[in-house]
Amino acid sequence: MRRAIPLLIALVAVTGLTAWLAIPDARSPGVADTHGEWVAFTNAAGETIPAYVAWPERKDRAPTVIVIHQIYGLTQWETTVVDKLAGRGYVAVAPDLLASRYGKSPESADSARRLFAGLTAERIAGDLDATAAWVDTLPGAERGNMATIGFCWGGQQSFAYATHNPKLKAVVVCYGPAPDSAAMARIAAPILGVYAENDARVNDPLPQVSGTMQALGKPFTYDFYPGTGHGFLTPGRTGNDTDQPALAWERIFAFYAQHLGS
Repeated sequence: MRRAIPLLIALVAVTGLTAWLAIPDARSPGVADTHGEWVAFTNAAGETIPAYVAWPERKDRAPTVIVIHQIYGLTQWETTVVDKLAGRGYVAVAPDLLASRYGKSPESADSARRLFAGLTAERIAGDLDATAAWVDTLPGAERGNMATIGFCWGGQQSFAYATHNPKLKAVVVCYGPAPDSAAMARIAAPILGVYAENDARVNDPLPQVSGTMQALGKPFTYDFYPGTGHGFLTPGRTGNDTDQPALAWERIFAFYAQHLGS
């Protein structure tokens, strides 16, 4: 419906991991009540997945959120998203989904973009499974109370992962296309879509997607954000300098509060 507007995961030693990733300390300015750090764990094949994780400061266990990066690979921006989520009470983690295949995300956005053709759906789902299994065992994490959020390519993967992992409690898709209707039938979690107004390439199928989800009895709500273009939650993209990103984030947090608690 549209509104108006067994896997064994081992934590490995990661001395110097921030430098190895060539991403500077990404703690968001003004995020005081969180703790963020670089980590690494392995997938089922024993391949290393580096990630940035942040915890909120709270006395009880927190719901968890997996942050799925854009087609540029894991960048500093995704770490600010992790910090933002932790600042609102969630344990959040952003895995580098290029790393198990290529070692790490390249610093060059163009170089990173070319690598995605070498990733299979099975590898992506397996690496997200590894991330979910790892974060679910962390101190301070509430077991079995997990969501995802993805942006651009990551939005597509957030939607796709909902067809693979029936244990998810909430899924946010930011300007990412949907899977096919046969896959949608496997979705168990409610989905919130965040879409730019000026993004017909992604938006054109949404009425059909919404109709299919409704026919299948799958909760799917989405919003268009006026004056924005694809990727508008990222600094420098069309509409990022308006009030629309803040509005989108408040809707995302309200959605998480409804389905995960906070």
